[in-house]
Amino acid sequence: MITIDKVSKHYGSFQVLTDCSTKVAKGEVVVVCGPSGSGKSTLIKCVNGLEPFQAGAITVDGISVGDPKTNLSKLRSRVGMVFQHFELFPHMSITDNLSIAQEKVLGRSKDEARAKGLKLLERVGLKAHAEKFPGQLSGGQQQRVAIARALCMDPICMLFDEPTSALDPEMINEVLDVMVELAQEGMTMMCVTHEMGFARKVANRVIFMDKGLIVEDDSKDAFFGAPHSERARQFLAKILQH
Repeated sequence: MITIDKVSKHYGSFQVLTDCSTKVAKGEVVVVCGPSGSGKSTLIKCVNGLEPFQAGAITVDGISVGDPKTNLSKLRSRVGMVFQHFELFPHMSITDNLSIAQEKVLGRSKDEARAKGLKLLERVGLKAHAEKFPGQLSGGQQQRVAIARALCMDPICMLFDEPTSALDPEMINEVLDVMVELAQEGMTMMCVTHEMGFARKVANRVIFMDKGLIVEDDSKDAFFGAPHSERARQFLAKILQH
């Protein structure tokens, strides 16, 4: 579903990604972890063309992301993206937040878009809040709305960029529960996260990054059991001691 082949990216003289290669099969859940500034978020933003890259190739469902002829807007409509900060339109109701891209990008009618939005709001446990505005919801609720909004577009895969890092601890689980459910239903997912419990529960593979490099790319059991690199061992020792 997603192929990343020798991708490098730099901002001026600063190298953010160096020769990164990995593949994500259909239905696979891959967790990307590593210290701050290791290039995790940049890597998944390259997958749907939100960040340009200077070398290498990325294909999503056979479509080349870096090809100038590729219609990135069309591609992004098929690749769901959930950000750290929910990015909902504050002046629109929850229902309108879920409907607008369906109408404008997919050409669905208002009624069709609304029905789809309500169905997915129910799925994330928020149908009762359909007519509220984002500011009236908690952070955890807003992030679940953001996931529902991405799902409204019938994505072929989902990218999550630290979806719980801006949330209070009490709200993290309500978002992770939705993500676990998605994974169990067979959604192809790439998740940048520090939630190692989530990784252990649903990831097929774990990618560990440091200083713009993919240092480990292994099955979840191998990564948590016996990581190859000293850097990953140090990272796990710090993150798992609590």
